[in-house]
Amino acid sequence: MKHALTPRFNRLSPDEVYHAVEVGGRRCTGRFVILNSYENRVYELELDDGARVVGKFYRPGRWSREAIREEHSFLRELALVEVPVAPPIEIEPGETIGEVDGVFFALFARVAGRAPEEFTDDDVKEVGRLLARIHNVGAARESSGRPPLSPATYGRENLEHLLAAGQIAPELRKAYEATVVALIERIEPLFRGVPTHRIHADCHLGNLVRTRAGLAFLDFDDMRMGPAVQDVWMLVASADAEGDRQRQLLIESYRAVRPFDDAWLCLVEPLRALRYIHYAAWIARRLDDPSFQRTFAHFGTLQYWQGQVQDLREQIARIDAASFRKVTADAY
Repeated sequence: MKHALTPRFNRLSPDEVYHAVEVGGRRCTGRFVILNSYENRVYELELDDGARVVGKFYRPGRWSREAIREEHSFLRELALVEVPVAPPIEIEPGETIGEVDGVFFALFARVAGRAPEEFTDDDVKEVGRLLARIHNVGAARESSGRPPLSPATYGRENLEHLLAAGQIAPELRKAYEATVVALIERIEPLFRGVPTHRIHADCHLGNLVRTRAGLAFLDFDDMRMGPAVQDVWMLVASADAEGDRQRQLLIESYRAVRPFDDAWLCLVEPLRALRYIHYAAWIARRLDDPSFQRTFAHFGTLQYWQGQVQDLREQIARIDAASFRKVTADAY
């Protein structure tokens, strides 16, 4: 359902952005860059003292003020122990969340650098250690304002939304539903007993930046409670032999800082499958946004849903094969 403030969010003007940022004595020069973000409106702005900040205007209805506050708290905790992240800046004393006619926004320190196109082995080792430090902080406190990452939230709830919204091609509605249900029934037992804590949850290459001091983690907008392996597999997402090798290298470096149980790796393919479902539902929820309509013009077509069903069935086959190998190995 379209949020009442969505039209207001879509009509944010540069003058309104400047006015929001120019509090506490800040002044903008008028130079700004629109940063790539589908979910929020994000701008890099130059201040008259030469400094640059990043302004993030949150899409209405996605997160409550309390949920945003949890993101900011996590970032401040990480910055306090010198994990390289972009912490929020106080807009007013003691407050990191601003508001423009009901639209929440925040300012963040700009992190200069560029996104790595791929990882070297040294990068993988560095990221493994940094990720373990992030998870050490994440495990110190729970998040109550955001839904956890689980088969229920990423699987069942997203399926219910897609079915209720009527956005699945009619010819494939039953096939898609049956495939998702079969997937969830297989993977739910695998999540039992796996510990969860605050994680990045969208920890891919595009959310890292290579700075002069090393790699830094950006965009904790999807932060939630979930298993550690979610961040691990997204950093090294390839399912081939080279991906397996680099993932093991990352885990070895991770273990120098924080324990990691190899048994958790059984969630890699289930989590990948859940991401497929979550991503489809995310697009479906944003189709009132003109930018989504342009970017995802193929969404909802028969070909799109054929691809989704095929991808999920391939994931089921991988999960079944892995389960068979485990049962066979345990037998001997």
